[in-house]
Amino acid sequence: MLAVIGGSGLSQLANLDVSHREVLRTPYGEPSGAVTFGQICGRPVAFLARHGYGHTIPPHEVNYRANVWALCKRGAVGIISVASVGCIRADLKPGDLVIPHQIIDYTWGRKSTYHEGPEGTLAHIDFTEPYDRALREQLILAADAIGIPVSKAAVYATTQGPRLETAAEINRFERDGADVVGMTGMPEAALARELAVPYAAISVVANYAAGRADSLEGISFESIQGVLHESMGQVRLLIEKMVDRGD
Repeated sequence: MLAVIGGSGLSQLANLDVSHREVLRTPYGEPSGAVTFGQICGRPVAFLARHGYGHTIPPHEVNYRANVWALCKRGAVGIISVASVGCIRADLKPGDLVIPHQIIDYTWGRKSTYHEGPEGTLAHIDFTEPYDRALREQLILAADAIGIPVSKAAVYATTQGPRLETAAEINRFERDGADVVGMTGMPEAALARELAVPYAAISVVANYAAGRADSLEGISFESIQGVLHESMGQVRLLIEKMVDRGD
């Protein structure tokens, strides 16, 4: 079963033929909401809204451990994360879809591992490639098959939120090598790796990052909503094609 975690702009999968919803309990607390189960193209898919179905949970308060654990224990053999980002790299623009290949983590204080506490066991994971290579390739092949242009590599800078970044911070991230910036890429990716669940992401460019292009003097939240509404339709088609291919 493929699991999809939806972020801002994707609180449901309109093309999911829903069979039922389940409220799942975990040793790490409550997930963001009930998990929706169903089928796409006759194949099982689970969906979870990262910020809750009313979009009420800010990025720094998402229970990433509970979300990933619940999906894994319920049978997910792969997780696709969908999230909006701001673009830093000059060739990207609002509305573009990006399949990131690397992460820089600027977050702090988030519960970021399953291996802690008095009864925890020390464990290290190889995080050289934070996204699963095969799952990324499936997304890219699906996009190519239906003619949806995607950027096939990008470095994702994960910030703490919930505030957006300053122009100076964006300049720093660019010097560090980041191409896009968002608030939910970590610790989600690392937690999936700890549970040995393949994980990849579709980043939807919602706006230019602070201090860039039409965000030079500020970011328009009104324009972001319009971009996300249009782009998430392409995301649904991309996920549907990936599932239909059954690679």
